Amino acid sequence: MSPDLDLTPLQTGRNAVRRLLDLDSRVFETAAAWNWPGAERVLPRLSRSANHGVLWFATAAAMSASRTPRGRRAAVRGLASLGLASLTINTIGKRSVRRARPALDPVPLVRRLKRQPITTSFPSGHAASAAAFATGVALESPAWGAAVAPVAASVAASRVYTGVHFPSDVLAGAALGAGAAFLVRRLVPTRAQLRGAVRPRAEVPALPEGEGLVMVANRASGTADRVRALQAALPQAEIVECAPEEVAEALDKAAARARVLGVCGGDGTVNTAAGVALRHGLPLAVLPGGTLNHFAYDLGVEDERDLARAVRHGEAVRVDAGRFVTEDGEGLFLNTLSLGVYPELVRERERWSHRIGGWPAGVLGALRVLRADRHPLEVQVGGERRPLWLLFVGSGVYHRMGLSPGRRTDLADGLLDVRVVHGSRRPALRLLAAAVAGPLTRSPAHAAVQVNRLRLTGLAPGTPLAYDGEVRSVSGEVALEKLPEALTVYRPQNTSG
Repeated sequence: MSPDLDLTPLQTGRNAVRRLLDLDSRVFETAAAWNWPGAERVLPRLSRSANHGVLWFATAAAMSASRTPRGRRAAVRGLASLGLASLTINTIGKRSVRRARPALDPVPLVRRLKRQPITTSFPSGHAASAAAFATGVALESPAWGAAVAPVAASVAASRVYTGVHFPSDVLAGAALGAGAAFLVRRLVPTRAQLRGAVRPRAEVPALPEGEGLVMVANRASGTADRVRALQAALPQAEIVECAPEEVAEALDKAAARARVLGVCGGDGTVNTAAGVALRHGLPLAVLPGGTLNHFAYDLGVEDERDLARAVRHGEAVRVDAGRFVTEDGEGLFLNTLSLGVYPELVRERERWSHRIGGWPAGVLGALRVLRADRHPLEVQVGGERRPLWLLFVGSGVYHRMGLSPGRRTDLADGLLDVRVVHGSRRPALRLLAAAVAGPLTRSPAHAAVQVNRLRLTGLAPGTPLAYDGEVRSVSGEVALEKLPEALTVYRPQNTSG
C-alpha cells in the first residue's frame, strides 16, 4: 500500500453509514416496543390490502365512480405515478441495495404478517407506491389528495409496525414514490399547469344568490343531479328543464327575461346557447352536463361549485367563437369543426349511443367507419384540389395529443387550429400514422397550420360537416373565420382541485 494513500475520508464515510444504520435499528426497536393504541386490528390488514397495489386500484376506482373530471384525472395520475414508482423499485431499487429484513424478535406476534416478504428490505415498495399514488392524486386535485394522504401515511407506517421494514426503508421508498409523481407531472402536466391566464376579463353582474340567472338544462343529458346542486348553491336562480327538441325555444324565451343566460348540457347544447347569448347580448353561464364537455372544461368550469363561485363573485372572461358560412346558412362552433371521416363517426355514434352508451358507441362507430370501403374527401383549398381523409378545425390552438385534439389553454387567441390527414387508399393506416406523428406540424400523413380564416370550395352535395358534436350536410363552399372575444362567459378566476 502506498504511504501517500489517505484512507481517512473513506473510513469516515463508513463510520457515518454504520452510525446511521445503528440509529435506524434503535428507532425500529423503539417502534416495536411502543404501544400503538388501536393499531393491531387496522395496520396489519391495511398493509396486506396494499399488496400488489390492490388498495390503490380500488381507491382509484372509487374516485372514478364519483363521476367528477378532477376525480378521474387524479385517479389516472395516481396510478401512473404508482406504476413508475413500482417499476423503479423492482428494477433498480431492490437490486442496488441488498439489505436484509429486520429481525422480528422485538415485534409482538399479534403485529406480524402471516406471510413474510422474501425480497430485500431497502427501499420499501409499499411506501413508494403509497407515496406515489397519494402525491400524484394531490398534484391533480388537492382535495382528493387530502383524503388519500392519511391512508397512504398509514400504509407506510404499517411496514415498520409489522416489522418488515426499517424506518429508513420507508422514508427512502416514500421519497422515491413522491419523486415518481413529480416526474409524471413533468412528462404530463396537470390541468392546473395547462390552464391559461384568466384573460381577457369581462365585467358581468355578480349574483350572490343567483337572482337573474335563468338556467336551461337539457334533460336528455342526465343533468338532474348537477342542476339540483346548482339550485342549492344559487337558490334564486331559475331552472328550466326541457327535452332536447325544446332546448332552442327554451333558450330564446329564457334570454328574454334573464340578466344571465345559463345552460346545462353537452357541447351541442352549449353551442345552441352561445348563439342565443350572442344574439341577445347576454353573458353565458355554462354548467357541464353531457358526455363530452370540452368547452366547459377548457374554460375551467368542471362542476356546479366552479360555476356557482363565478356567478356569485361576478367573474367572467371573453372568449372567441368560430363561425362557418355555407350556401345554406351559417353557424357557430366553440370547439371543433371537421369534414371527412369524423362526421360519419359522429353519425354512427349517435345511432348506437342510446343502446350501448356514449363511449362504446364511439369505439364501435370508429371501427365501422374505418372498415368501410370509401374514397377520400375531395376539397379545394387555396386553389388546389386535395384528397383528404380528415380536415379538423379547432376554435383556438389545441395542445396536440396525437391526432385527436387535447385541450386549450387560451380561448381568446384569435386563431383557427387547422389539421388535415392526407388522402390515400387506406384511411386507417393514414389516421394511425397521423396519430403517431402527434406534435409534429408536418408529416407524410398529417399537416397542421394556424390561421384566422379559411375558405374551402368544391365540396360535393351532401358532404357531412360536424361541429361541436352536431352534424349537417353542406355543398359547394364553406368559409370559416374567428370571431375574436365575441362571447362573455362566467369562469372562476381562481380554481383549485
